[in-house]
Amino acid sequence: MLSRLLKEHQAKQNERKDLQEKRRREAIAAATCLTEALVDHLNVGVAQAYVNQRKLDHEVKTLQVQASQFSKQTAQWISMVEGFNQALKEIGDVENWARSIEMDMRTIATALDPSELKQKNNQKGKRKGTDCGDPSLPNKRISENAWYYITASFALLWILVWLYRDSLEIDNISDKYVFVTGCDTGFGNLLCKKLDRRGFRVLAGCLTEKGADDLKRAAGPHLKTVLLDVTSQDSIQTAMEWTKKEVGDRGLWGIVNNAGRSLPMGPSEWMRVEDFHSTLNVNMNGVIAMTMTFLPLIKKAQGRIVNVASVLGRVAANGGGYGISKFAVECFSDCLRRDIGYFGIKVCIIEPGFFKTAVTSLDPIERELHRLWNQLSPEVKASYGEKYLDNYIKIQRLIMNAVCDSDLTKVTSCMEHALTAAHPRTRYSAGWDAKLLWIPLSYMPSFVVDIGLKLVLPRPSKSV
Repeated sequence: MLSRLLKEHQAKQNERKDLQEKRRREAIAAATCLTEALVDHLNVGVAQAYVNQRKLDHEVKTLQVQASQFSKQTAQWISMVEGFNQALKEIGDVENWARSIEMDMRTIATALDPSELKQKNNQKGKRKGTDCGDPSLPNKRISENAWYYITASFALLWILVWLYRDSLEIDNISDKYVFVTGCDTGFGNLLCKKLDRRGFRVLAGCLTEKGADDLKRAAGPHLKTVLLDVTSQDSIQTAMEWTKKEVGDRGLWGIVNNAGRSLPMGPSEWMRVEDFHSTLNVNMNGVIAMTMTFLPLIKKAQGRIVNVASVLGRVAANGGGYGISKFAVECFSDCLRRDIGYFGIKVCIIEPGFFKTAVTSLDPIERELHRLWNQLSPEVKASYGEKYLDNYIKIQRLIMNAVCDSDLTKVTSCMEHALTAAHPRTRYSAGWDAKLLWIPLSYMPSFVVDIGLKLVLPRPSKSV
């Protein structure tokens, strides 16, 4: 009996120990799970804190840039207001001076005897051979000088008001979306980076995946890319649907039709029909297709359409489809601006001069010239002569090296102003060659350009 009781007691002791061990293991397992959950939560919190810190640093930098710009803008406004007040003061001083002189002259004229004054004036007129007998002549001269001062002051005031109006910018840049085409390299690539730093939500259309990846790595988190071929309506429609999802109800603030190509370019007789089409499909049809497809989104935001033309859209200096397409962009933009201006949409034209980009790279241009020359018939080659191509290439190298500007920011600053200004300009001429050479030439008679090109370009061997 005692043995049985001892066995039962021992069994209960073992059962109690097993139960305690089981509870201990369960407690350890629960503690381990809790620790792992805490560690995971802590890792997530640290990662989120890092992301938030990055966002906060970016917002702080943005605020610093905006504060600096606001400070500069405020200083400009103060200077303009001071100039405005000074101009008003000058106008008041000139008017008071003119009135005092006129009163003095009237007092002198009434104080003198009219017959004596007439005699003296006649004697002076005989000596000098001029008509000095008119007593109102001094008053007329004073009045004319006063009007000179008033006109100059009015012109100065107009310039100051224009500069002030031109410096005003839009609000809430960080809430606005801008779509830019041709962003793999050149103007489009640089513009996307500038707009991203300004705080815009940039949607960049790139032709290649490499161009899109390189741009995303060089920009901030608000810049997004999409593959886009402006010669394909399907590609344009896909990009528009993607953009529509991105912008939502806000609409699209701006579209910059920057994508373009220049080749082939050369004497018109060397071209085939397909050579014209290859350029027109990008520079003209692409601009029209992009604008008309994205217009509903721009209309919703009452935004901006910025079309990149060229000084060769003002002056036809060479053959090929490039100049034709840029003339078309000028015409299309003017018509569009007048048609949709009632809806609050602004249409701006960028007219760059010659800049060092892929469009003006000499190697591709010369390869295309050789290709065009090789496809000519023997009769056409003979009419130009064997040395014509070499001379043409030499002159082209000389011109390109002389006029091409390496500072692309001159163009992107114009694009940026067209998107950020409260009152954007209709046309922007970028580059000193555009301002001092091409734009003035566009207002001159056609024979001036004809003579200039004849003096510069080589002459065919069998010319008349």
